[in-house]
Amino acid sequence: MLKENLFALSLFPYLGFLWFMTRSGQTPKLALMGFYTLLVFVAVTIPAGLYARHAYGQELANVDWLHGSAEIFLTLSNILVVLGFERAVRSQSPTPPQDKADAT
Repeated sequence: MLKENLFALSLFPYLGFLWFMTRSGQTPKLALMGFYTLLVFVAVTIPAGLYARHAYGQELANVDWLHGSAEIFLTLSNILVVLGFERAVRSQSPTPPQDKADAT
């Protein structure tokens, strides 16, 4: 099986994952935005790969400026997911008890 076919087929389980995460209502909004941003990464990577093949006769990974431009969306996706879950964890953490000396 070609890697391009595997890449395309992997989109269906990911869309199912997004559907369940969205429908559950338990996923932090910012993290959910990060998961959806991964679709932007995929949408940008496919034409970038085609352009790299047509214009340079190379794989996308071998055209640094194009590859780096596409990878920005993957980085953004990861940052949003981490920040979303980090905020959710912090909001669920109990506040530490205050020292009685600070209360006066």
